[in-house]
Amino acid sequence: MELYDETCFETSKLITKKYSTSFSKGIAAFHPRFRYPIYSIYGFVRFADEIVDTFHTQDKQKLLDDFEKEAFDTIDKRISLNPILQSFQITVNHYQIDRELIRCFLKSMGMDIDKATFNESEYKSYIHGSAEVIGLMCLRVFCEGDDELYNQLAPSAKSLGSALQKINFLRDIKADHKERSRIYFPGISFEVFTDQTKKQIEADIQHDFDEGFKGIKALPHGARLGVYIAYQYYLSLFKKIVNTSAETILQKRIRISNGDKVLLYCKAVLQHKLGLI
Repeated sequence: MELYDETCFETSKLITKKYSTSFSKGIAAFHPRFRYPIYSIYGFVRFADEIVDTFHTQDKQKLLDDFEKEAFDTIDKRISLNPILQSFQITVNHYQIDRELIRCFLKSMGMDIDKATFNESEYKSYIHGSAEVIGLMCLRVFCEGDDELYNQLAPSAKSLGSALQKINFLRDIKADHKERSRIYFPGISFEVFTDQTKKQIEADIQHDFDEGFKGIKALPHGARLGVYIAYQYYLSLFKKIVNTSAETILQKRIRISNGDKVLLYCKAVLQHKLGLI
């Protein structure tokens, strides 16, 4: 089983690297004992996201329902021939990740199938399931059974996850509208998206960032740098979005260059070595 399990974790690692250079670099900065578990969480959530965002010629709801059933069956049986689910169940069972977090995540993915707009309540529910619970899953890994530390850091983990997701919404507002007919922000119209509206959203994101950073500084040493790198990538992206007009945001996707990512990575490593985080 050791060879099989390692192969499954390596598959999740491959999925992570294929889909996200930013998160891959952050995970690589974790202590080795944290890397496979976090790769497995990313692989699981990425596959569910692919179902609702990519498989347009398929019955998405059935695929998602089947994926959910297979995931929980795998967690119960502790075995699967699906390498993504096998690595995920090992992480869920070893770190005792609450199944309600998984259910909330899959519920949010289901909302993407038939929801085009969101009211305030639906928006908060979606953010919780699509982002906050992922932060909590990762936190379970980092805390390694320390419930007191987990409860202490849970609010910050949720805030950081929320901030990253809302930045994704701003960055991808054009693609979400044009390709998927979605607008996540409640009460916002693609046709009437002003600088004032954008500033209100940015103030909300800044609050989440501030709360999230408090938790980063209190993370276990082996997890802190990796999370901080992801935080710095997204903070840099956020600053770039803040300095871009609403009109431009609607026309193109804002990015951070690979060169800038390298500089941010080096800066984060240096700050960590100097004990500044």
